[in-house]
Amino acid sequence: MSLIHKFIQDDDYYVIDINSGSLHMVDELVYDILDEDKLQREDIIIERLKSKYDENNIKEALEDIKELIEEGLLYSKDIYENIALNDRSKSYIKALCLNIIHDCNLKCKYCFADEGEYKGARKVMSKEVGKKAIDFVIEKSGPRKNIEIDLFGGEPLMAFDTIKEIVDYAREQEKIYNKNIRFTMTTNSTLLNDEIMEYLDKNMGNIVLSIDGRKEINDAVRVRYDGSGTYDAILPKIKEMVNRRDKSKQYYVRGTFTRNNIDFFEDVMALANEGFDEISIEPVVLPKEHELSLREEDLEKIYGQYDKLYREMLKRHREGNEFKFYHFNIDLQGGPCVYKRISGCGAGHEYVAITPDGEIYPCHQFVGNKEFLLGNIFDGNINEELSETFKKAHIYNKPKCKDCWARFYCSGGCQANNFNFNGDIHIPYELGCKMQKKRIECAIALKAKIMSE
Repeated sequence: MSLIHKFIQDDDYYVIDINSGSLHMVDELVYDILDEDKLQREDIIIERLKSKYDENNIKEALEDIKELIEEGLLYSKDIYENIALNDRSKSYIKALCLNIIHDCNLKCKYCFADEGEYKGARKVMSKEVGKKAIDFVIEKSGPRKNIEIDLFGGEPLMAFDTIKEIVDYAREQEKIYNKNIRFTMTTNSTLLNDEIMEYLDKNMGNIVLSIDGRKEINDAVRVRYDGSGTYDAILPKIKEMVNRRDKSKQYYVRGTFTRNNIDFFEDVMALANEGFDEISIEPVVLPKEHELSLREEDLEKIYGQYDKLYREMLKRHREGNEFKFYHFNIDLQGGPCVYKRISGCGAGHEYVAITPDGEIYPCHQFVGNKEFLLGNIFDGNINEELSETFKKAHIYNKPKCKDCWARFYCSGGCQANNFNFNGDIHIPYELGCKMQKKRIECAIALKAKIMSE
């Protein structure tokens, strides 16, 4: 099992101690000395490297390495496995995805939600179901004070009046039960107008605004039912929405890259050059046979795009013109709590999705798959056995993840993607893993480089 991970980013050498999270920017000599599973004996190292380095320099470097090992900053042991495997703590639901509507006014060519229908009839959540969902999460949140609710679709703004009633009800209930409910909305931005933008700015802690980058890319996939593109209509609306947000309020523009735009660096730049400073362009997840799906043979080009993004973001930081890229956000000072690093998003036991009919699923990507139906909000009961299965589907119960250097950064990947590609939430979606690892390396290198300057 690897205890450290080594990688090179633009001629800089990095070593991560996997279990402690310690990051070391090193020279080529130290990089060459270190093996990923253990430090070899001094005589073996010298014999292996004597044709490239002076023996005294090798010995000096080894002394520094041994100090780091003694301090627990290299080859440290995993202290979390027994804790995770013996966890008997009670789960409380802290986040909801409210599928406000199973309908959409667009027909995006890569939509996982079957153009908003989620493999079923087009439906709108009633205010009664929405209020019952608020009651449900308040009850199931137990001692947790903070609750996150994502208003999702389809296109949620098609049910704007329902949203207002649900939010008003939540504001009443959070005072009664001493909770803090934070709303997020994901929207395709087509229905934004002055009234809606004013409301969203006031009531949404975060707004996710969908646009796929360049006009020609966006308009090839994010289309209306008549096949026409959306770029010219949504770009000014998104700009106006962002302009209304002050620095204390979150937003990000979110796009998807497919096989149509493996050169997605250009789409990130298109959005940055429009003045957006919170950007996400994420890889599409589609069945292998889909014409827009990403393939193994695309990986080298995809990796190159992340490298270009790393260089551009470093350059812009130095110039004082930086933006944030969602997948490069990383904390080198400890990152998220240990539990989060081990268990990921909490789907199925801390986070659930609720449909317009009040059905409960582990997350929005499982909606419609009756195998994963957890219950309904009307009787308030959760399938505890299924919920426990998700709780236990952490990195230590995923054989491929358990020995992976990136396990504390990706937390075992997306459970839905794992199931959809492998029929098992415990087997990671391999193509996604490979892209994730590259993003993590770029993110770590970028943060380390910025902190060192």
